[in-house]
Amino acid sequence: MNDVFALIAVERRELADVLTGLSDEQWSHATLCSGWRVREVAAHLVMPFAVSVPKLLIKMVANGFDFDKVADKWAKAEQRSNAELAKSLRDNVDNRFKPPGFGPEAPLTDVVVHGQDIRRPLGIAHVINPDSAKVVLDLLMTKKATKGFVKKGLIDGLRFESTDSGWSDGSGPTVSGTAEALILTLSGRTAALAELSGDGAAQMMTRLSG
Repeated sequence: MNDVFALIAVERRELADVLTGLSDEQWSHATLCSGWRVREVAAHLVMPFAVSVPKLLIKMVANGFDFDKVADKWAKAEQRSNAELAKSLRDNVDNRFKPPGFGPEAPLTDVVVHGQDIRRPLGIAHVINPDSAKVVLDLLMTKKATKGFVKKGLIDGLRFESTDSGWSDGSGPTVSGTAEALILTLSGRTAALAELSGDGAAQMMTRLSG
């Protein structure tokens, strides 16, 4: 577990470096998260550092236990400056927050996926740490992941193989791609669909587009 928290710290610090170097225009750039600019994604990532679990549960009750609605409202209502959001991420690289029912794999997945949500549209190259990628991919293949990370039924009856890390999981027609492409696709992004191959790739495209 400590090793996963160490990976989280590295990912947060690297993303904080990216955010710190962005212009105001880039902070307002669209991301892979529908309806969210870089600013909203950053606000979402630092939300756990500002809201206790009890307060989050109160917000969940008030919003019909719809976490996406809670997260969207929070991100769009964030009043801190861009620089303050970047600083909050940097100041909390070692924060050990875990969402209820999940281990540290969840916050690692959050920062890895959202980091690419930001970097890809801005054209910022980034190779995901192989150790981080394995932890994230392992989580995305679990049933638990459907509680916030993976669309139900998306991965059923398919085998996934990373072409750059040696990772694989699942059974059925194969979907191959880089660890980054698989992570983005499994988490519901369509940006890397064209980078996938294998006899199961068409099914993934249909499932994500439907």
